Amino acid sequence: MLPRLLVLLALCALPFPAAAANRETMRWQAEASRVSITRDDWGIAHVRGRSDSDAVFGMIYAQAEDDFNRIETNYLTALGRTAEAEGEGAIWTDLRAKLYMDPTDLRARYAASPAWLRRLMDGWADGLNFYLATHRDVKPRVITRFEPWMALSFTEGSIGGDIERIDPAALAAFYSTPRRPDRVSGLGMEVPGRVDSRARKQVEGDRGEVEPTGSNGIAIAPSNTVGGHALLLINPHTSFFFRSELQVTSEEGLDVYGAATWGQFFIYQGFNRHAGWMHTSSGVDSVDEFLETIVRRGGRLFYRYGQALRPVATRTIAIPYRAADGTMRSRSVTALFTHHGPIVRSEGGRWAAFAMMNRPVPALEQSYLRTRASDLQAFQAVAERKANSSNNTIFADDKGEIAYLHPQFVPRRDDRFDYTRPVDGSDPATDWHGLHSANETPHVVDPPNGWIQNTNNWPYSAAGPYSPRQRDYPRYMDVAGESPRGLHAIRMLEGRKDFTIDRLRAAAYDSYLPAFARLIPGLIAAIDRADPETKAKLSGQTELLRGWDYRWGVESVPTSLAVYWGEEMVKRASGGQFGPGMTTYDRIDAAPAADKIAALVEASARLEREFGRWRTPWGEINRFQRLDGAIVQPFVDKAPSIPVGFTWARWGSLASFAARPWPGTRRWYGTSGNSFVAVVEFGPRVKAVAVTAGGESGHPGSPHFDDQAERYATGNLRPVYFYPDELKGHVERVYRPGE
Repeated sequence: MLPRLLVLLALCALPFPAAAANRETMRWQAEASRVSITRDDWGIAHVRGRSDSDAVFGMIYAQAEDDFNRIETNYLTALGRTAEAEGEGAIWTDLRAKLYMDPTDLRARYAASPAWLRRLMDGWADGLNFYLATHRDVKPRVITRFEPWMALSFTEGSIGGDIERIDPAALAAFYSTPRRPDRVSGLGMEVPGRVDSRARKQVEGDRGEVEPTGSNGIAIAPSNTVGGHALLLINPHTSFFFRSELQVTSEEGLDVYGAATWGQFFIYQGFNRHAGWMHTSSGVDSVDEFLETIVRRGGRLFYRYGQALRPVATRTIAIPYRAADGTMRSRSVTALFTHHGPIVRSEGGRWAAFAMMNRPVPALEQSYLRTRASDLQAFQAVAERKANSSNNTIFADDKGEIAYLHPQFVPRRDDRFDYTRPVDGSDPATDWHGLHSANETPHVVDPPNGWIQNTNNWPYSAAGPYSPRQRDYPRYMDVAGESPRGLHAIRMLEGRKDFTIDRLRAAAYDSYLPAFARLIPGLIAAIDRADPETKAKLSGQTELLRGWDYRWGVESVPTSLAVYWGEEMVKRASGGQFGPGMTTYDRIDAAPAADKIAALVEASARLEREFGRWRTPWGEINRFQRLDGAIVQPFVDKAPSIPVGFTWARWGSLASFAARPWPGTRRWYGTSGNSFVAVVEFGPRVKAVAVTAGGESGHPGSPHFDDQAERYATGNLRPVYFYPDELKGHVERVYRPGE
């Protein structure tokens, strides 16, 4: 009773007018009294509420307990308020968000939302505010009070939303450079090409190499399993610690388990008692740039659309930021818009408008309601909101149904135009003409082969010979192509009828590296044709690589050689960047023999410089380390770390670990890749195993900060306690929010 009394006293001390504070206190306490949180022996929260909105209240409260910093950070990004915490350097990423996220607009959308959705948003805001009220030691960087409408700013749980295709550096160059709309030449506006170097420096910083993101999803039909039940692999590849693992249940029928992106009140990738779904980043082209022809008439700006001139719309956007001296200041930008979207940069004297999905209410509805879908028909009915623009979905249920579903927000376009490049916005033929129906997009349901896979590769190999045919769809349905991971998944699935939970788990961690199986023979052939001196110099490396089975492992020296050689070849053959599909591997294959040999010489020399010998096992290089709860992790070679056998996904490893050396380190430390892994069986009772990178808590003092690290590194998934009887004997604590 004493803890609850202390909570009430703390709430009454809140800096709100007394009557309002009392009403709010009573509402929060009523919601908290209808919620219970059970923490299992891995620190994972099993939240139960009387209603769905109560469950949401408890769900977000539990997330805040584990890592409030990540919740606030996600909403600073989504709302365009990062500069208020981090300073002037974040102005242009904030502007990018504010081009779409206008608080006045979001408040209106919230007010017009269905009543059931408003209740969920209310519960979400109440849960966060109750957490802050009862944890006065937690000091938000900016957001001291959450409003329900804020939930509409972040409605999809992807690692990177469509908006991130807008380059902040180009945005800075455009809006920090004086425009001269009175100078018109030819088809477009002459805009000075000078870039504000300070603005570019603010947003670029030290970029380094971009790490790959993505995911693996596999569904196995009952015909291919030992138990006669459908199986689902859930394996997102994201930044580590990007999602929270938890279960959310209500007396209104909600009962869902899986991974939720910090700050969101729905399970993004997971399962309920009857069905499960896995999202993978899609290769669909769902955003476009339109080059506008600008004309000035009578002191006003217009853009050409067919034979007509339409006015360029403007909106003044204020961007508060924290100055170096700690004071708050503000910068205003007059943003420009056409019917295609905001102007985000210039190219060749023309202004580029950016078009993307902006449907926050349907997107939030779809994200939440699919967690309640009990079968494929119900899941597809929710998807008719057409508010998923960037994710493929692999689905399985206890009826034995399996499916591959393409993103539902796919604008209908004229396939004569190449939408991977900016198109002429003045030509109405380039415009979007509504959305495709689900049947017009690539999809697969219950294929005869009994399996479906997607690894961010194209949909045209999703079910082997029963896949959609590329020639039946517009080019913009996929711009990613095939990948080594896709080939690897097919290799693991073809012809097998013996799948169990453990065998699907083993397949997800299969150590074969198909990219090197393709590339290394070309290197060996080049050495075999080389002069005797070169052969002698590389004889040890050649012997190891010639006998290699192309499998990673912590004791594998060939893996170290191959990865270092591969990194060097990407620099030589592809300018250090990976192209779409198989293009990078084609370029490496086609590279001169001398380059392949020189890359192996450099790889060997680098290993000797950094580790004292080129015969260095992969596990001595490739490590998992978690030292503190910071979002940007520090890495120290002298501190404890764990060897990891699997590699970057770029080499075809299904289990992904994107690692590299960091300032002051020789070893490579991972920051993205496998982040949450689960294998689910949909029998009379759902059964699952799972693992989260590191641990559930973001607090270094918690026993659950890194208690899953060894399991993560070795692929040793733990049982999921989905049913109350499974939780028995594994309960660490049961409590209500605020206790």
